[in-house]
Amino acid sequence: MFEALSERLTGILSALRGRGTLSEDDVSSALREIRIALLEADVHYQVVRELIAKIRERAVGAEVFESLTPGQQVVKIVRDALTEAMGKERSSLVLDRRPSVVLLVGLQGSGKTTGAAKLAALLAKDGRKPVLAACDLQRPAAVDQLETLGRSLDVPVVSRVDPAPEKIAAAAVAFAKENLRDVVLVDTAGRLQIDEEMMSELVRIADAVHPDDTILVVDAMTGQEAVGVASAFDERIGLTGVLLAKLDGDARGGAALSIRHVTGKPILYVGTGEKTDRLEPFHPERMADRILGMGDVVSLIEEAEERFDKEKAVGLAERIRKDRFTLQDFLEQLEEMQKLGPVSQILERLPGAAKLKKGEDSVEEDEMRKTLAILRSMTLQERRDPSIIGGSRKKRIARGSGTKVRDVNRVLSRFQDAKRALKLMGGRRGKGRSPADWLGMK
Repeated sequence: MFEALSERLTGILSALRGRGTLSEDDVSSALREIRIALLEADVHYQVVRELIAKIRERAVGAEVFESLTPGQQVVKIVRDALTEAMGKERSSLVLDRRPSVVLLVGLQGSGKTTGAAKLAALLAKDGRKPVLAACDLQRPAAVDQLETLGRSLDVPVVSRVDPAPEKIAAAAVAFAKENLRDVVLVDTAGRLQIDEEMMSELVRIADAVHPDDTILVVDAMTGQEAVGVASAFDERIGLTGVLLAKLDGDARGGAALSIRHVTGKPILYVGTGEKTDRLEPFHPERMADRILGMGDVVSLIEEAEERFDKEKAVGLAERIRKDRFTLQDFLEQLEEMQKLGPVSQILERLPGAAKLKKGEDSVEEDEMRKTLAILRSMTLQERRDPSIIGGSRKKRIARGSGTKVRDVNRVLSRFQDAKRALKLMGGRRGKGRSPADWLGMK
C-alpha cells in the first residue's frame, strides 16, 4: 500500500533530516520533489497545489530555520499537512436511530457487496446486531454472494421479497424492527459508469428507507478518478462518508489523499484484504505516518490485542516461565500471527518499512508458509517432545511438507533460539511478577 509514494517521500525527507541547517532553497527543492511524488501517486492536482502551498507557508517560517532540528520540523509539517488533507480526526457512522440504516453505493466492481459484509462483521464485533439487504439486482449472483457471506457471519440477509430494490430495502427495515436488529446495511446495484438509471434507483431506495448514512465504496486503485465519482454521487443523493476498498492492493495513494480534501466527505473505513474481517476504521494521522514510512504500530498493537487469545497467552507465559515451551506452542504462536494478516502487511506497519528491499516481504511469506508446513507435518508427540526427532523422522517430515531435511533442521534450530530467548526474557522480566504482568495483560 502506497509503496512507491512512501519510498519517494521517505527519501526526500530523510535528506532534510540529516542536515544541520536548512535554507529556503533547500525547502523549495524538497517541495518540488514532493509535488512530483504526489502527482505520480495520482493525487488530485488541486490537492497537490494546496498541500504544497500549505507546507511552504509553514516551512519557511523562522521557527524552522531557527530550530536546532530544522529537518525534523519540516517532516512534522509535511505529516500534519497530510493528516489535515485526510481529515485530521477519525469520523464514525451515525447510529443513533433503532434501526439505523446505512446505504452503500458505488460503481460496479468497487467492492460494495464484500464491503457490506465486512461492515456487518465489524459492527457485530462492536456489539451491534446488523441485517443485510440484498438490493443489487443488476449484477448476476450478487444476491447469492451476499447470502453466502451473511450465512458465514451469522447475519440475516433480506432478499428476493420483491423485484423492486426499494421494497427489499423497506422489507429489511421492517425485519430489523420485528427482530430487534439495530443496523440495516443496504447493498445496492452499480454500473460501469454513472448513469441516470442507477441514480434514479438509488434515489428511490433512499426515499424508501431514509438512510442515516450513505457511504460511497471506492476502489482505492482508481486514484484521483475517485474524486469525480464521489462528487457525482454526493450531488445526486448526498454522501456522508467513504469506504476505501482494496487498499491492500497496488494503491498509489491518490484516492486516500484526495477524496476528503476535495469533497469534504470523511473516509470512514478502509478494506485491507479479501476476508470479511479485513476492514478497519480510518485514522488520518496513522495513515499519514504510514505514507511517510513511520509505521502504524498503534493499529498493529490494537489488532493483536483484539485477535490474540489472552487465556492462551497467559498459559503460554506460564509454560515459558517453567521452561516447557514446545514446538506445539511455537506452531500455535505462528498461527496466531497469521491472524494479523500477511507478513507484508505486518511489516508495512513498522517504522522504516519503506526502506525494506523489494521482494523481502515475499521471502518472509515463503519462509512462514514453509515453517508452518514443516510443523504441521510433525506428529503431536514430536511437537510436544522435539528430542525424539531423529534422522528418519526428519526425512518423513521433509517429505510430508514438501521441503528438505535442511529446512527441517533450520526450523528446529530457530525453535531452540526462540526457546532460549523466551527463557531469558522470562528470567529477567518475570522475577517476582505474574506471566500476565510481564505480557502486559494486567
